[in-house]
Amino acid sequence: MLDIELLRKETARITDLLRRKNFTGSMDELLAMDSRRREAITAFEGKRAEQKKLSKEIGAMMARKQSPGELKAVADKIAAEIKDLEAMAEILKSELAKALLFIPNIPDDDVPISPDESGNRVLAVWGVQRAFDFEPKTHWDLGAASGMLDLTLGATLAGSGFYVLKGDLAKLERSLIDFMIGLHTSKHGYTEIATPFLAREEVMVGTGQLPKFAEDMYKIEGEPLYLIPTAEVTLANSFRETILREDELPKYVCGYTPCFRKEAGASGRDTRGMIRVHQFSKVELIKVVHPERSSDELEKLVDEACDVLRQLGIPHRRVLLSTGDMSFSSAKTVDLEVWCPGVGKWLEVSSCSNCRDYQARRMQTRFRQADGKGNKFVHILNGSGVALPRLMIAIIENYQEPDGRIRLPEAMLKYFDGRTHIGGAER
Repeated sequence: MLDIELLRKETARITDLLRRKNFTGSMDELLAMDSRRREAITAFEGKRAEQKKLSKEIGAMMARKQSPGELKAVADKIAAEIKDLEAMAEILKSELAKALLFIPNIPDDDVPISPDESGNRVLAVWGVQRAFDFEPKTHWDLGAASGMLDLTLGATLAGSGFYVLKGDLAKLERSLIDFMIGLHTSKHGYTEIATPFLAREEVMVGTGQLPKFAEDMYKIEGEPLYLIPTAEVTLANSFRETILREDELPKYVCGYTPCFRKEAGASGRDTRGMIRVHQFSKVELIKVVHPERSSDELEKLVDEACDVLRQLGIPHRRVLLSTGDMSFSSAKTVDLEVWCPGVGKWLEVSSCSNCRDYQARRMQTRFRQADGKGNKFVHILNGSGVALPRLMIAIIENYQEPDGRIRLPEAMLKYFDGRTHIGGAER
């Protein structure tokens, strides 16, 4: 969440930055609540001072064997007032904290200003789009023809937005997970963590999914638990309520999980095949870093995610998101998009974001400064390294052969006993 002191001192600037992210709320009510909270604290502290002074006077009178009757009555009245003021301050503190949870992070100054994705900026393109001497097919046509992708069975088992992988396509997904985890741990210095696929409500609040986006989440009926929409939730929260040493930073962790999203409001958008689904596999990357290093760490994070695509030979591009297309918790985001010739689109496979101290404040994740000047909030970054469905779409469509087979990227050959192709007509 944002620092209330920053909102108080730089109201006009922060309001302008929030408008860039299409936030239409007013700061007036929130700041008025903060003012009432501080007034209650000031009054509480004043009454406590009176109480202490009276206690000394009463003690002195009793030492002289004098009756403190009138002073005792005043002291009792002050004690009741203190209790009321303390309760009021706590109520206002809780209400203020809840209100702050609905305010998004402010964007960095170098983020393009735009109300929507039209302002996104392509930063770089890698690879050459394949020139086909035949008409490239979509992944759903290729998958159905080979029997490896069953959208009908997915809908039968769980409804629309789900799919079933069979045979070598199921093996390809499992192999890609192993490949990506291996790459990030052995080459990029991440520690693998296997987390639960469910998270408590306060954990979802920590990374910003709740309370703002409750309608997008799958909640377990009768339990304060949610299916995670991304491993960002559990990986980042593995550092919640922690005070690290400064020399422990940075911390890099990664992990695989399935992800579950209702995709509320996305009806009719990219719903064919595996482009937009309710359950998908993903390898996630999390960095917990020193505030002075987070901008550099975002560049590294983007390159580490790109490394997956380079190793697989997938044409891709880096896109700096505009203010109107960024996530709730992000201060700056670079998307990675892969070229998929069958559907004729660039599809996002990773969003790499610097959340600065926004999530750290929600999770109370800090580090102890080596110079002894107290504790500071860390900066937290996240990125997909990468998401599986669209990565597989890119492999299927970029590596397809005229006969419907899929040539395997060189990095995948060791997982298939030297075989170079999968798929083809269903046998």
